[in-house]
Amino acid sequence: MGKPIKGVSLAGLVLVASAFASFPLAGQGRTPPVVHPAGPNHGDDPYDVVEDWLQPFAESGFVWGSHPGLAVESSDRIFIIQRGELAVPDPLPAGFTYYYGSAEGLSALGPRGAREMRNVIFIVDGDGELIDSWTQWDYLFEGTAGPHKVAISPYDPERRVWVVNDGREQIHVFSNDGSELLFSLGTWDEAGDDQTHFGRPQDVAFTQDGSILVADGLTNSRIVKFDSDGNYLLEWGTRGSEEGQFNAVHAVATDDQDRVYVADRSNDRIQVFDQGGEHLATWPNLNFPNHIVITANQEVWVSDNQPVRLVKFDTDGNRLYSWDANGRGPDEFGELHAFAIDEDGNWYGADNVLGRSLKFTPMQGADRANLMSAPVPMATPRQPRR
Repeated sequence: MGKPIKGVSLAGLVLVASAFASFPLAGQGRTPPVVHPAGPNHGDDPYDVVEDWLQPFAESGFVWGSHPGLAVESSDRIFIIQRGELAVPDPLPAGFTYYYGSAEGLSALGPRGAREMRNVIFIVDGDGELIDSWTQWDYLFEGTAGPHKVAISPYDPERRVWVVNDGREQIHVFSNDGSELLFSLGTWDEAGDDQTHFGRPQDVAFTQDGSILVADGLTNSRIVKFDSDGNYLLEWGTRGSEEGQFNAVHAVATDDQDRVYVADRSNDRIQVFDQGGEHLATWPNLNFPNHIVITANQEVWVSDNQPVRLVKFDTDGNRLYSWDANGRGPDEFGELHAFAIDEDGNWYGADNVLGRSLKFTPMQGADRANLMSAPVPMATPRQPRR
């Protein structure tokens, strides 16, 4: 395990440009794009958006940057990560409000010279009001494109917070209050494909025994498994399009049988494996899947992204429902990069392109079969010794 250090190298500055270049906007990035139809059971959005939910807090002259990830500890404690803050455009474009993508043609992924790596990890309550910002850790992301995903294991009574720093080839593990960086997986600022290195890691997931699964990644094409102490156990996957191969390992999730679900993004599919990496199934005909959430009752929800679409599967890969959420409206996304559900039935989405996070509540009278059910409950916090 490497330990991060302060400082920005020339290689790190070059990495910023290359990292942003690798993030396509929803509906862009492949020539020609392959757009698969919505499939069976496609319908209307069963949720209402909570308009203007997330309350701005950036200092004067700045707004949020790209929002690549969020994690829900509870309905009143939502972790959001952003790729720094962006200077408000000057002159101010028509239609610009409080987030960068509010004006037509602007993307929070686009500007590079007017970015401050500030308030990278922050926490809000259910009303979208700021609770805390872990500014003490902003330096970890300086000279990079910022963090990629954030996660909390539902099986961890300490509720440690895992943040993927793909620009520095590490996954940082923080205490729940942010006071300590407990350890990091990977080697600081060194890419590789062995037991102690990553190649642009993208996501992290957990099994019931505390094992850790890393989606590694964009440079590498593998899943890496560690035990609960961070010791390497095994890995699987190579680059390609055959079963068991990957092209952009962008998300990973587990079900109650500890099967592993992988968003094989540039192959437009989900693949399913057992804990040892044996291939079990392939779910094809998606469009650039970014994230996977599996609920307590084993619904498998996927954020598809070209166009943005929410898709509900069962664990056998049957499409049960889907709806579109593509656009720049108050309930739409430029790119739904990650999402999560709270215990009250609300869901939250992080928009990588427009630079905001949204909250949705079930629409009155909506068919419950089309709604996201409760998440896997969080482990009871461990009480301090007296």
